[in-house]
Amino acid sequence: MSEPLRVTGMVLSAVPYAEYDKRTVLLTRERGKITAFARGARRPGSALLASASPFAFGTFVVYEGRSAYTLVRAEISNYFAEIREDVAAACYACYFMEVAGYYTRENLDASAMLNLLYVTLRALSNEKLDNELIRCVFEMKAMALNGEYPYETAEDASLQESTRYALSYVLQAPLQRLYAFTLTPPVFAEFRAVQDRQNSLRIDREFKSLEILRAMEDGNSGFQK
Repeated sequence: MSEPLRVTGMVLSAVPYAEYDKRTVLLTRERGKITAFARGARRPGSALLASASPFAFGTFVVYEGRSAYTLVRAEISNYFAEIREDVAAACYACYFMEVAGYYTRENLDASAMLNLLYVTLRALSNEKLDNELIRCVFEMKAMALNGEYPYETAEDASLQESTRYALSYVLQAPLQRLYAFTLTPPVFAEFRAVQDRQNSLRIDREFKSLEILRAMEDGNSGFQK
């Protein structure tokens, strides 16, 4: 058996596997996006029951196999319980997990994306921040981290000056200050339209969680804070 490997990361997804196991996808600083099986994680009283769940952030001990890892232990520093208890926030968080999975690969440095995910979930936990603004900022920063965002967009003279400033701010801001701003409704409408266009141009797949968000938005605007 290989030596145990300690990785810092977040659970992007977890689904039942076999009778009592879970198949998880972890985004880690050390190994990028990996698949890890948590044996017995669905048994009552399992030490992995809560830690092998989406949004859990901490240190995971895994063994490397031929095509996947085995998760044997975890030390979770943040479960983001407040997000799990909020239907709208949980849907946004699931979408962010999908986007992070889209942009990351195994054995590629994922430190920046992992840090972005963490500060974004922290922002979702703040009831004073608007979920849709968080969504647009996260998408924009994720594209920029992946080298896909056209920086000249922030210099588009057809946009309002405040919109151009907001775009420049997101591109340049350190992660710890990424969500430290708000926008007026007219500026946000333009900011959102710019990002939605970039999504349509640069993302070549549909996200199930985003479809759910849009259905919620159409059916009940009260989900959005």
